[in-house]
Amino acid sequence: MPTRRMDMRQVRELMRLHREAGLGVRETARRAGIAESTMREMVKRFDRSGLEWPLAADLDNAQLEAKLYGAAGVKPGRRRLPAPDWAAVHRELKRKHVTLQTLWEEYIEAHPDGYRYSRYCDLYRGWEGRLPVTMRQTHLAGDKLFVDYAGDKLGVVIDRRTGERRAAHIFVAVMGASSLSFACATWTETLADWTDAHVQAFAAFGGAPRLLVPDNAKVAVIKACLYDPQVNRSYAEMARHYGTTCLPTRPRKPRDKAKVEACVGIVERWLFGRLRNQIFYSLAELNAAIAALIARLNDERVLRQFGRTRRQLFEELDAPLLMPLPTEPYVHAEWQARRVGLDYHVEVARHFYSVPHRYARQPVEARLTARTVEIFIRGERIAVHMRGSGNGRHTTLPEHMPSSHRRFADWTLAKILTESGRVGPCAQLLCEKILEDRPHPEQGFRSCMGILGLEKHFGAQRLEAAALRALEIGARNYGSVKSILEKGLDGQPLRPRDSDHQPIDHGNIRGPDYYN
Repeated sequence: MPTRRMDMRQVRELMRLHREAGLGVRETARRAGIAESTMREMVKRFDRSGLEWPLAADLDNAQLEAKLYGAAGVKPGRRRLPAPDWAAVHRELKRKHVTLQTLWEEYIEAHPDGYRYSRYCDLYRGWEGRLPVTMRQTHLAGDKLFVDYAGDKLGVVIDRRTGERRAAHIFVAVMGASSLSFACATWTETLADWTDAHVQAFAAFGGAPRLLVPDNAKVAVIKACLYDPQVNRSYAEMARHYGTTCLPTRPRKPRDKAKVEACVGIVERWLFGRLRNQIFYSLAELNAAIAALIARLNDERVLRQFGRTRRQLFEELDAPLLMPLPTEPYVHAEWQARRVGLDYHVEVARHFYSVPHRYARQPVEARLTARTVEIFIRGERIAVHMRGSGNGRHTTLPEHMPSSHRRFADWTLAKILTESGRVGPCAQLLCEKILEDRPHPEQGFRSCMGILGLEKHFGAQRLEAAALRALEIGARNYGSVKSILEKGLDGQPLRPRDSDHQPIDHGNIRGPDYYN
């Protein structure tokens, strides 16, 4: 409040009583009917002004007032200071651990006669209150990335083969502190395109924020809840890959992501109008055009309230505090609940993948990427396979099989013939005969495996002799060869065949004519 000025005639009378009559300050104030403090203040002003009593005869009242109170509208002894750069103050407050107290201390160090702290805060609050509504939220540097899809679609992509005109969905992301914007086109708003758009945004920003702020769309949030929202598992896994986390907005509270709502409007006006007459023949062409326009928006358009571009603010505020990107970008994965079959295989996307046989019949979770399939049980990975085509076939790892199954699975037709040839030519010939006698060669695998397994107990030489005897007597099974070895018949000479013997003539024996 400006100081109330006394009438100069009264000032002359008061100073006469004080200086000429020699009255004290208190007595002079009592006689003049004014407050003692007022009289004391007037004496101080007179002493500071450099005037002498008695006053000069040519000093008029206007000159006396100017000497005592200074020019009208200007505080005496106070020079006018340049106002602080409130836009710079507002930018600095977005930095972590920066407060108004800190900024005022820096200001007063540069201007010792500047505003006191309370006045400094009042002036800043008044300046901040004149900012647009969308700027009233306080966002820390490198803290939040707001994401959403634009409401409208771009229908400017034409298939060269069919001539079909397709509409592209526009994904939008914006940094909270600097308002640096990103946009790209996707064919759908499904989980795969949603996560891939995030990966592209992180690459464009050169880092990851600490929080992702989407709305409660099903692609991001399975169950919306004010207190404990359930985030989609694949989306949460993508966030963990980049060291960030997901913080959905409150249900039916679009103002929680007002930053991206405003950015969607800006991007739509910036992109849709400029691309309305252009034709593209692939999504890559459209995204290249979008990237060029977004670069102009970030690098050329100056934000009036800050006097800087979005890119300049980003380099100053967000970029130093973003978390570094991992060495490998995130690969989209989907999760499916499955149950292991009795044959210790899991059906995933019409293909069967093996797991360790001890997990047969147990519930598991399958994680699918474009190239791999991983099987988890209670959070522990128990199997990983290269992804196969959905043709109903099986992919089986030998280490997943029981020992008995593994021994059988390791045997093939070529291996059986090789192993039997190592024992001897008779053993090999016997195995060939066994395989030939079966409708399908694999039906004779077990019999051959059993015969070759007898080598461990009886030796290769005896097994070769038993095979020769089995060939002579027409035995074609494991049981006959084993019996020959156990009874020691392999060491007995074979009876020579009598090719010139005479037929037996007996009344009880039918001759060949009986059957004609």
